[in-house]
Amino acid sequence: AQLPEGHGRESLPAFGALGLLAASLCAFVSPETVPYTPQITAKSLEGKLTATTFTLDQPICIFDQYVNSTDDIWLVVAFTNITSHFKNPTSQIQIPPYQKLSTALHYMTLKTSIAFYPCAENRAPSVLRVGSDTSCKDDRSLEYCNGPLPHPGPYRVKFLILDTNGSKAETRWSQQIILKQGRKARSIDTWPGRRSGTMVVITSILSSFIGVLVILFLCTVAYDFKLWRREEPAVPEEPRAGSFREREYDTHHIPPSQAPPQPPSDVPRPHSPAASP
Repeated sequence: AQLPEGHGRESLPAFGALGLLAASLCAFVSPETVPYTPQITAKSLEGKLTATTFTLDQPICIFDQYVNSTDDIWLVVAFTNITSHFKNPTSQIQIPPYQKLSTALHYMTLKTSIAFYPCAENRAPSVLRVGSDTSCKDDRSLEYCNGPLPHPGPYRVKFLILDTNGSKAETRWSQQIILKQGRKARSIDTWPGRRSGTMVVITSILSSFIGVLVILFLCTVAYDFKLWRREEPAVPEEPRAGSFREREYDTHHIPPSQAPPQPPSDVPRPHSPAASP
């Protein structure tokens, strides 16, 4: 085909520049907005918001008409102050890892496919716990890490769908998420004057009650010790076999008996009447 009249070969670079500009505009087309807002689950779960984690409702029957089976679904976690000018990555190379959260101010995690969010009937509702994996926080070889959040925030999150050409669709940003944070010991006021009157009265009563219990305990211990030291009445000991000795009595106060005197041998002894002839 011939070029139009008045357009020589010198106009070819202009057409090439226009082609590159058109390609660039196609590459930066805004992704389609999915009418869904991530949120902290309303279920009564223990620890759904902690110092390092938070729990989201799992988006079921949300992405079916926006996602193909080969697309990737990511969760973007970002500090609130950068969400207004956040730029979606055009490829997976531009996705910052979890370890660069402090410098990039955002990271992407929980990469999955539409198979993880099936739109099935009678499906039990589930949740997504962000920041629950403590084993990967120092491992940069993994594709993504769902590590604990090192700062209380505030954060905002959204789901982003990526295909081979870049960002394909995205949800709306969530509301601000502020994690729980403990108070420093130095900031806790322990001065009794800042306590309420009821608390002071209860504290005084409990202290007095404890003092009375300590006194009663000491009295009980002293009384038991006194009973233990008291001697029990002596029980007469039975004589053991073979150890009995017959007591000897001294009869020096009783005069010894004397035998009657014997008659002389020449004096005839009297005969009894029965023996006479």
